[in-house]
Amino acid sequence: MNILKLLDMLSDDKFFTAGSSRSEAITNIYTFGKKAAIAAVPLGLGSMMTTKAETVKQSSMAVSMAQNDLTDALQLALVLEYLENEYYNIGLSAPGLIPAKDRTVFMQISKHESAHVSFLKNTLTSLGTTPGNKPTFDFTAKGKFSPFTDYSQFLILAQAFEDTGVRAYKGQAGNVMSNKTVLQAALQIHSVEARHASQVRRMRANKGWIELADGGNMPAATNPVYAGEDNTNQAGYNTSTTFGAAAGSASYDEILTGDDAKAIASLFIV
Repeated sequence: MNILKLLDMLSDDKFFTAGSSRSEAITNIYTFGKKAAIAAVPLGLGSMMTTKAETVKQSSMAVSMAQNDLTDALQLALVLEYLENEYYNIGLSAPGLIPAKDRTVFMQISKHESAHVSFLKNTLTSLGTTPGNKPTFDFTAKGKFSPFTDYSQFLILAQAFEDTGVRAYKGQAGNVMSNKTVLQAALQIHSVEARHASQVRRMRANKGWIELADGGNMPAATNPVYAGEDNTNQAGYNTSTTFGAAAGSASYDEILTGDDAKAIASLFIV
């Protein structure tokens, strides 16, 4: 069973009613995640090689640094998933906020975010790290937004959060490469977040992708989400040469650094 199947199972209501309780299902997933993640961590390298003491010491330090980068990346991802998960839960609970025709979309997205939270918490635990607690969120950003009484603003923040998630996961890819199991799962979550972003953008009558640094009828407060997306230079090639800057920039998503992602999330954390 791979991680993608696990996420699909977590997103399926039948998974929690077909002969086992939710608690039992999560326990089974935790057991799998623990075995898979631990198996992928390169521990015990010193006992497998006969090298000079200094080389062994350097190898151990490299493993430790890679492990720290890995868990730091997972903790950041967990904060972003906590944010999205709570946002959709509150939105779906707000009477009359989400039109009936759109509720199915956000119910499914909400299931995905819940699955991501469960996976990240279980993976951190299996790696010997305590998952961070869920922050206290202020989705008004100190009065700048009213997402749970104004559906247009709910969509604006949904788009901003999903676009942030796509760029943030991409930005952390290098920090999770030391663990192939986690890397695979992170790439799969990245793809799901990209589908969320495209769907929400279209619900706001935008294109499903980002052109230049324009989020598409977004307020100035969301500009940090799109900063740098106007890049048209990829590996030394000017992507605007043939079809122009808008198409060239839209052909490649840019990363968000960990610090940039934290800064965006912090706007909504008390």
